[in-house]
Amino acid sequence: MSDFEGNCDDEGDGFQRESIGEDDYYAFLNLPRSASTSEINSAFRRASRLYHPDKHPDDKVKAEEMFTRAKRAHEVLSDERRRAIYDTLGVKGLETDGWEVVQRTKTPAEIREEYEQLAQEREERRLQQRTNPQGTFVVGVDATDVFERYVPDDEEEYEHSRLPNLEINQMALTQSIDAMLTSKDTVTVQGSLSVHNGTGNGSFSAVFRRILSARSWGEVGASAGSGPGLHCKAYTTFANKMFATMSGSMQFAAAGVRPAATAIVGRHLDTHTLGYIAWRAGSPASLTTCLVWDTSTHHAAVSLCFGVPTSYAMLAYTRRFEAADAKLRLAAKVGTFGALLEYGAERKLTAHSSLGATMSVGVPSGVTLKVKLHRASQTYVFPIHLAESVVPAAVLYGTVAPLVAYYAARALLYHPWLLRQRRRHAEETREKHATTLAQRRREAEAAVALMAATVARVLELETQRHGLVIMQAWYGLLVTETSRQAAGKVIDVTVPLQCQVKDSKLVLHEGTKAGLPGFYDPAPTEEKSLHVLYRFHDVVHEVTMPDAEPLRIPKQSHRIQTQE
Repeated sequence: MSDFEGNCDDEGDGFQRESIGEDDYYAFLNLPRSASTSEINSAFRRASRLYHPDKHPDDKVKAEEMFTRAKRAHEVLSDERRRAIYDTLGVKGLETDGWEVVQRTKTPAEIREEYEQLAQEREERRLQQRTNPQGTFVVGVDATDVFERYVPDDEEEYEHSRLPNLEINQMALTQSIDAMLTSKDTVTVQGSLSVHNGTGNGSFSAVFRRILSARSWGEVGASAGSGPGLHCKAYTTFANKMFATMSGSMQFAAAGVRPAATAIVGRHLDTHTLGYIAWRAGSPASLTTCLVWDTSTHHAAVSLCFGVPTSYAMLAYTRRFEAADAKLRLAAKVGTFGALLEYGAERKLTAHSSLGATMSVGVPSGVTLKVKLHRASQTYVFPIHLAESVVPAAVLYGTVAPLVAYYAARALLYHPWLLRQRRRHAEETREKHATTLAQRRREAEAAVALMAATVARVLELETQRHGLVIMQAWYGLLVTETSRQAAGKVIDVTVPLQCQVKDSKLVLHEGTKAGLPGFYDPAPTEEKSLHVLYRFHDVVHEVTMPDAEPLRIPKQSHRIQTQE
């Protein structure tokens, strides 16, 4: 966090399956998610001809199972309302919540709207039953002895031989808990303890906030620490683009009552630009105006403050890099207190943690490096004071050392740890779903057996017309022939793909191929590929593609140029 941030504050469509054991109706019928009713009916007729029990008198049990799955997929996808439920909720939605929704709605749009409303209500109930703890832990380090060592003349030799003295001169702990009483009422309880240069203090506060309408809220609170205190605050928006915040407080101390009041009026100048004026009465008193420009990749703020005893001008800019989950920040502040330049970077490590470092160089504040680690709802801050004045060595080492330490730790510690975690997760998932995988493997083998007669006819026809013949196809973790067999994470899908050939063409739609008849997922949670070696017009072709990408063959680009 910046030292002057307080002055100027700054899903795809369709159901995503989490269970490897759940049927994908679109994949089973080899249909795109945008398939029309005629396409669904045509795919079902083809599946019926392939799996109908009457066509497999020697294997009626397996045929009945495959035919039932095809029939179930057709029943769901051909019904507009049930298809909307399946697209939104998956198979579980059809079995439970989905039917409740169907009884109250008529169209797919209404089904989705009803589901979103129910999901929001469930989320509100969940929030009412939980608290939201947040905490900040600060440890300040005085490292000025590293760059500005005091050496008396008579002790020069001794002082140069000793190690620099590092001191912890500050420690603070803040913890707060938000408890939702109702969907409109929230209570926040906060406590803090701090020690600085041997002097400590603590405080406790409780705040009640109520949402008055879609445009306004208000809160009242009480605190205790250096003396009891009361405060109130209200926020409202008006005229669509304008907002206002009013707050007041009274602190009771041995020296008397210290009142304070703040008023902020702001306006959205356009989609990305906000301007506001803040007036504070009390001690200290100030008038601040700020202009903020914010987009998905850029954030800039300009602020002017006129106050007693401090006035300043500030400019801050932040560049966000979405692809790398990182951001860079540069800020400058000049005023009656002196001047301050600040620059830093922050990077997201995981979905719930981030790491950042900020350098502050100023007169008379000196040089400070601030390291911040944010993990879940907890923030750990380590301000390291490097020098009392602007020492070039302190600035250089304070800038370079965190970068070197970060990249070294990432290469030597974090990446190896993350790789081990992913492998362990993949192995645990594989073990957890071992039974389901075995069942899916048996179902795939049964489907391949049922395809034998159909594939023989397709092969004969395609060979006669010099059409499309699948020579070899593999699905899974494709590396080398030896590792395929040893790892057991690649399956032969030559027969299932040949069965999908129609009129010398093969079309596989976008999405994982694990749900296709004759397929299953041999490597859950891992990146899979599909490799196809085929012959078309007596010319050999070859293609390897990521699992989720669509495939259309034959293609001229797949042709192997050199033929023996």
